[in-house]
Amino acid sequence: MKTSIVIGLGFGDEGKGLATQYLCQQSKKPLVIRFSGGHQAGHTVVLEDGRRHVFSNFGAGTLRGAPTYWSQYCSFNPLSLIKERKALEQLQLKPKIYVDALAKVTTPYDIYYNQMRERSKGHGSCGLGFGATMSRNETPNKLYVQDLAYPEVVKQRLEAIKNYYTWQSGNPELENNLQEELSHFMDSLPELLNQMEIVHEKEFLNKLNHYDQLVFEGSQGVLLDMDHGFFPNVTYANTTSKNAMAMIQQYQLASPKKVDIYYISRAYQTRHGNGFLSNEDIDLDYIPNPKETNQYNQWQGAQRVSPIDLDMLQYALDCDANYSGSQVRKHFIITCLDQLKGKLIATRKGKKMEFEHPLLLAQSLPYHFSSVLESHSPVATDMILRKRILAA
Repeated sequence: MKTSIVIGLGFGDEGKGLATQYLCQQSKKPLVIRFSGGHQAGHTVVLEDGRRHVFSNFGAGTLRGAPTYWSQYCSFNPLSLIKERKALEQLQLKPKIYVDALAKVTTPYDIYYNQMRERSKGHGSCGLGFGATMSRNETPNKLYVQDLAYPEVVKQRLEAIKNYYTWQSGNPELENNLQEELSHFMDSLPELLNQMEIVHEKEFLNKLNHYDQLVFEGSQGVLLDMDHGFFPNVTYANTTSKNAMAMIQQYQLASPKKVDIYYISRAYQTRHGNGFLSNEDIDLDYIPNPKETNQYNQWQGAQRVSPIDLDMLQYALDCDANYSGSQVRKHFIITCLDQLKGKLIATRKGKKMEFEHPLLLAQSLPYHFSSVLESHSPVATDMILRKRILAA
């Protein structure tokens, strides 16, 4: 069984949806596993016929018929899943999703508190409650997916969560402010339970023999990782291969030598939200995508761009090496090449460099890549395998 991991090397928006779909179309029965982040993802997939979808709660292989496994490392938003499922059904799809019983549930309280803090702190959050959910679940005020099958349990959990955020926010009118959202949340549970299958990690991952490829779809990018990013503008997740490799090893899904990691970068750097972004003082001659997924919003502002920084790419690869090890096969993907007006521009220690094509850029990094792929289009079938670089 093929086992692949998709990792973004930047601050997100690198093309993880494109890469996931590309890998899924290489096999007959793929399964996508989400192993970090949550419902705040925005992984864009475009089909040959022009159909386009931005995935948040389902894996980016869904348009190719791949089911999704939503692991306990991820947050889970019931209302968001129902909304996205309806959008996929309009595309004549019947998406299948397995959700781990211990995935952490986002409530209206989490979203409210997230947005309240973002107004004052400006950390660059997308305002969807992901960080608040993960932080709250480190306290006794937990809510898991398995709880959603028991309305009385949910009511008791929500009461504790209300008290927790009332204390955190200092707002005694919290419940009154969210009455409509809370009613919608509770009313949606019967519909939700019919749209997903709740599973337990051990039993599920021990029964994957009927799939011929596992595609671990990462979230955001290594430079936003909670341990390796630039605090305080980080995400509350391990965006490296850490969680994926832990699952692979614990359940013996594949030996390290048979794991392929696909590291992705755009042909330029992007960042949506506040925080460090190198090379912003260097002009980038490019054509913005008119259908860019991450448009301006009140929480993160406009998407920022700058030329590639080879030192940051190497740093991200070094961070991930702590978890992936030296035996896995590494691949490099560079996307959005169609948006560049000229050559591929990058810097090394602040010095500007030009590359004729992505292969040369990949060879400038101190890693042996088994292959280099490039994309001049948002359609996965247009991905080009430029050349294989045999590992030393």
